Amino acid sequence: MPILNRAAELQNEVTEWRRHLHMNPELLFAVENTAAFVERKLKEFGVDEIVTGLGRTGVVGIIRGNLGTGRTIGLRADMDALPITETSGKPWASTTAGKMHACGHDGHTAMLLGAAKYLAETRNFAGSVAVIFQPAEEGGGGGNEMVKDGMMERFAIEEVYGMHNMPGMPVGHFGSRIGPIMASTDEFTITINGRGGHAAQPHKTIDPIVIGAQIVNALQTIASRTVDPLGSVVVSVTKFNAGFAHNVIPEQAVLAGTVRTLMPEVRDTGEARIRQIAESIAGAYGATVNVWYGRNYPVTVNHADETGHALAAAATVAGATQVNASLDPMMGGEDFSYMLLARPGAFIFMGNGDTAGLHHPAYDFNDEAIPHGISYWVKLAETRLAA
Repeated sequence: MPILNRAAELQNEVTEWRRHLHMNPELLFAVENTAAFVERKLKEFGVDEIVTGLGRTGVVGIIRGNLGTGRTIGLRADMDALPITETSGKPWASTTAGKMHACGHDGHTAMLLGAAKYLAETRNFAGSVAVIFQPAEEGGGGGNEMVKDGMMERFAIEEVYGMHNMPGMPVGHFGSRIGPIMASTDEFTITINGRGGHAAQPHKTIDPIVIGAQIVNALQTIASRTVDPLGSVVVSVTKFNAGFAHNVIPEQAVLAGTVRTLMPEVRDTGEARIRQIAESIAGAYGATVNVWYGRNYPVTVNHADETGHALAAAATVAGATQVNASLDPMMGGEDFSYMLLARPGAFIFMGNGDTAGLHHPAYDFNDEAIPHGISYWVKLAETRLAA
């Protein structure tokens, strides 16, 4: 089934927007120029209502249909970039050192702007579409900030939908699933306090490095021996800092890492076991330990009915054979999870083709995907708000 003719006509224009955004990346909540660009475009399109400053720097546009009053659904894109130095070599590469759109949020923003332009032109639906442009997805929790700002209540949003590109999935393909689709993203720091001394007299010390090594090994048993093999969990120690000299056993060692799960109960188990393991091993060696555990993004859980609607809209654009309704969940995190806690909805992936992976310095959003993304957003809006 073909993409919308108008979406294909818009591709070159939307590509220009996307490449402009790619050249001018901004981080976290400091997306003032990106938000201003979005606001200008929404005004040009004749969007009925535009609100800025939600979730600090988010933008919401309201487009009212011509087929009567009705419900409001939300369509969300993220705007922020990553603190990475780009190596793509593209003519439209980042012009800001140390910042780049390495996750395709430039493409997400441009596609939703393209859909907003189409929907403002046609208005072939009943009710309203809220186009949501969110800051700080990459670790800042901008989605949560917009929810806490009362976005859902202010615009009477009843359902909310998100989309992300996926390198390795062919352009024109889509995939999603009912239930957990992306993981929670917790973090931990374990500080081990021992007794330092001369490296030639280890018996007079309480060596925090040896203790830390034991803790690192024992943490691997959370996945292998604590959690049901079907209840996915990842525990990764990503930092181990201790010592400053070859001949000195230090007083302290610090471990840090991340925990990813797909179920709230597994999340609870992971936190509890990290504390138990660290405290028990440190105590056995005569050391003391402090465990800090921070809960970051929750599990992204797709609602059943809304996932069905999202997959059906994708099938009208791509054809049923190019839509995967049982996509494997991923252990990466996504702050769209907060919006799905506030309202029913679904998160879907669309193909970015054979490109560098997300968060890679050579990554670039595939502009050939633009008309597919625009068509998906439009079909979803028109079918969910049919008269």
